[in-house]
Amino acid sequence: MPICKLAHFSVRTSDMEASRRFYVEILDFKEGFRPPFQFPGLWLYRGGDEADFGVVHIIGIDPNDPSGLSDYLGDKAADALNGSGAVDHVAFLATDLPDMHRRLKLASLTYRERTVPSLGLHQVFVEDPSGVTIELNYPAEEAAALARSAAK
Repeated sequence: MPICKLAHFSVRTSDMEASRRFYVEILDFKEGFRPPFQFPGLWLYRGGDEADFGVVHIIGIDPNDPSGLSDYLGDKAADALNGSGAVDHVAFLATDLPDMHRRLKLASLTYRERTVPSLGLHQVFVEDPSGVTIELNYPAEEAAALARSAAK
């Protein structure tokens, strides 16, 4: 279950434009590709990392339709989204999805999974003991191979 590297960090915000200005105009990140999720957001890149999945993910909160965000990442109280509480999750690139499944089940940890076809990623979300969401990103082919094995 090797962790390869930190993939990105995500910040929830009710003011997308202020967050965009800070990360783009002050810190000099560049806006780039973002999959068509059912909630607003931006993926921000540093120069030369366009082959990766962005360094900072800005997650917009749509007060008129929060269901897309809630369905994908879960609910967080608006009054908790200040300071470090606005950091939504930390993501790592990883390999060996079967071993991670084994470890999570042995520890009786609850987790959620989904595949993002446009990125070729299979995501596993689990909370650490302090309630911080950890996102583990595996090649989608690992999940497909597991599904093929289970179907046999």
